[in-house]
Amino acid sequence: MNTFRRKPPEPAPSHISGTLKLRPRNTAAADGDEHGDGAVEKRKPAPPARPAAAAKPAPADRRSPAGGKRPGGKATERRPASRSEPDVRKQRGADTTARTEVPPPSGQVAVEAGPKPEGVRLSKVMAERGICSRREADEFIERGWVFVDGKRVSELGIRIQPDARIDLAPEAARTQRQRVTILLHKPVGYVSGQPEPGYVPAVSLIGADNQFDRDTAQRFHPSQLKNLAPAGRLDIDSTGLLVLTQDGRVARQLIGDDSKVEKEYLVRVEGSLQADGLALLSHGLELDGVQLRPARVEWMNDDQLRFRLREGRKRQIRRMCEMVGLKVVGLKRVRIGEVKLGELPLGQWRYLREDESF
Repeated sequence: MNTFRRKPPEPAPSHISGTLKLRPRNTAAADGDEHGDGAVEKRKPAPPARPAAAAKPAPADRRSPAGGKRPGGKATERRPASRSEPDVRKQRGADTTARTEVPPPSGQVAVEAGPKPEGVRLSKVMAERGICSRREADEFIERGWVFVDGKRVSELGIRIQPDARIDLAPEAARTQRQRVTILLHKPVGYVSGQPEPGYVPAVSLIGADNQFDRDTAQRFHPSQLKNLAPAGRLDIDSTGLLVLTQDGRVARQLIGDDSKVEKEYLVRVEGSLQADGLALLSHGLELDGVQLRPARVEWMNDDQLRFRLREGRKRQIRRMCEMVGLKVVGLKRVRIGEVKLGELPLGQWRYLREDESF
């Protein structure tokens, strides 16, 4: 390898004999790469530096302290520490939370409190006055058959003052007169309401063949079965008077929460009545945690009681008797309000007459 000796006091020659040509000195190499014998190694040109944007930042744990030097001896300039990615996400989440309102719990809708609607729903007032049922009221209102203080109303949900005057159009009154109420002497084994597996509903007994008053009342028509529903219950193992009606006014009168219609039953029992049993049956028992209304209970003979009640809980009389040591072996309803079962044969029915009311 061709070498030359550098003489600091003298200027470097511009050229040297032979084939070796001088290249500009690398200052960093001259300052830091001296050999003890003064020889300089021939170096290849350094590769071009990468653009600044492509340079990868040094790992956080290899940064030099402020004002210090890197292992190569170069001083490093301290840069402001950048926030880590989790910190940035945390800050962004905090900003979003600050701007976003917390939604209401699932299933709830935030509703601004407004003024309470005035008045009472028209259909409710009509039902409370006994004009018709609420279902019938909605039907009449939709057809424009209702007048409030002389003005026709045809909008559902309208509210009125409780003392407003309400009148029905002749069409509504005519429709109500066409709705029938039927009295049936229900046998044991028929259910009064919705049919149960293996049993037949009592309404299946309503037909032309079973009409008791066919010679004195209107003729039965199958259209009268539409919307015909029992107004009250009578257990499957009980017999007696059962009312079925298309008239909502009758249904409300008999089974409404505020109904005061008295019902009379003849109950055959067996067993030994406890000492204060009769008093407890009259008033002092409760079912399902609810106090029963006062009743009138008395002996008819050695094995038969008469019950007069103003309510009709499910299997009420049977459960009452069990509480005082008696078992019911037969139960028959003979009266509802002012309407009696009378001579109506078992399994037959008749219409409620115009001169009858409960």
